Amino acid sequence: MSHTQTFHAPRITDAGDALGRFLAYAALMLDPATPEPKRCQLEPRLLALLPVLRALGVFDLLSVRHPALRALIEDELALKSA
Repeated sequence: MSHTQTFHAPRITDAGDALGRFLAYAALMLDPATPEPKRCQLEPRLLALLPVLRALGVFDLLSVRHPALRALIEDELALKSA
């Protein structure tokens, strides 16, 4: 008898978890000591959190001050809105 395993990606159900992950990923992406391959891994993870954070109204309350990170986020949110 064969056993099949199904993989289910974890769902972010806790708003604090989404915000905490976003802040951690952003900090690592902006840290000059973070290797470029690691930044490339973090970017899609950070971007995947944006719909949750937008639904929570995070970007209505807070602004991202780092110009490159702000542009990345604004571009992604604009694509999702189109």
